[in-house]
Amino acid sequence: MEWSIRALAQKIKKHELSPTELVKLQFDQIEKKEPDYHCYISLQKEQALVRAKQIEQELLEGKYAESLLAGIPFAVKDNLCTKGIRTTCGSKILEQFQPIYDATAVERLQAVGAILIGKTNMDEFAMGSTTENSYFGATKNPHNIAYTPGGSSGGSAAAVAAKETVFALGTDTGGSIRQPAAFCGVTGIKPTYGTVSRYGLIAYASSFDQIGLIARTAEDCAIVLETIAGADKKDATCRKQKQLHYTENLGKPLTGIRIGIIKDYFDMGLQTEVGESIFSAAKKLQEQGAIIDEIHLPHLSYAVPTYYVLACAEASSNLSRYDGVKYGYRSENGKDLHAMYEATRTEGFGEEVKRRILLGTFVLSTGYYDDYYCQAQKIRTMLKQSCEQVLKKVDVLLAPVAPTTALPFGMNLSNPVERYQADVCTVLANLTGLPAMSVPCGVDKNGLPIGMQLIGKAWEEKTLFQVAHAYENKNGL
Repeated sequence: MEWSIRALAQKIKKHELSPTELVKLQFDQIEKKEPDYHCYISLQKEQALVRAKQIEQELLEGKYAESLLAGIPFAVKDNLCTKGIRTTCGSKILEQFQPIYDATAVERLQAVGAILIGKTNMDEFAMGSTTENSYFGATKNPHNIAYTPGGSSGGSAAAVAAKETVFALGTDTGGSIRQPAAFCGVTGIKPTYGTVSRYGLIAYASSFDQIGLIARTAEDCAIVLETIAGADKKDATCRKQKQLHYTENLGKPLTGIRIGIIKDYFDMGLQTEVGESIFSAAKKLQEQGAIIDEIHLPHLSYAVPTYYVLACAEASSNLSRYDGVKYGYRSENGKDLHAMYEATRTEGFGEEVKRRILLGTFVLSTGYYDDYYCQAQKIRTMLKQSCEQVLKKVDVLLAPVAPTTALPFGMNLSNPVERYQADVCTVLANLTGLPAMSVPCGVDKNGLPIGMQLIGKAWEEKTLFQVAHAYENKNGL
């Protein structure tokens, strides 16, 4: 059966497939695959079936006439709040936390009839690139269970790749949607910062975090983004803009669209097959009328250290709220208030979270604030200005998503700095706030997927979808 959103929606509208039947099929697949892949932290089978019955009746009454998502199952990364459903951030410290409200993105999907089926696994507080940092255990890559699915939205990417959901929400702070999408051979988009409300997102680094999604195709991503994007009075950082029709450019020719290959990335130790796949993809886009240029971005070598200084500084501030007093885990080992704080955070946070909190606290401390935090903010501005200048000459930037394909479990766990360098291709879009997406473009000698990254002008997601859709059609994806 075709699992694209449009194909499923047509079956539902024609009464060839009911929402209840679709949800049952979805959970049949989950029960078959989940023991091998561990994509989910929690599942809501009973609630989903009840909701499916309700959607069926509402469809008969004429509701959701314009919605392509009515009756479609979806999953949510476990750092997005879901009312009455456990939301853990992949951490012991929030193991039993149940929010009393839904994140805006979740609320908007449910309002058009989409059916929530579960919360996906993730690196603790979105800190990691393999999903090995989850308190609830690692997720496996559906293409080869000896390899990681990427992270931190690894559960969402693996669930889509394994057909354990039609699409899944994720979050992207430094590449956490695009990298796992590339490793799992699916499509993922991080919209322009401010496109999707962050209300209900449990923050890691507030000026970087952006809600996006992972699906099978560019069209699926465009359909979902049309629903979750838009102004929200609950989020002051969300742009006030009219409803954008992200699907309207799908199918249009690429004639005249200028695509700039960021050459700097190819001097940063790329796996040979990754580089070859990117240039092969560029050639196929050129055959469809796109104009391919090679461009240079100054200061790109500073992107990773700049990102980690700033993101860890924001994490140090955001995660200070988890002290055992207001909500979440509380240690029983503290003899007084301060001892309880220390014991709670020591026992409740994993090693990677502690490392980033300590790094962030250090760069914000007296004597180091000017040398590290302020300098990083200056470089962030320089990188943004460089991208703005380049994007005056081209419409889209083309780059790898990651230097390599999926990593085997346990690789580089003892060397965090080396792991951080793996984000070299993705952090630029978060530092600048630009939209970026990952599209499958090949496989390596081990059969592991390779993804190409498309970076666009601010608020120009439609162009990214147009290019991605054209490439997918050319390659029968």
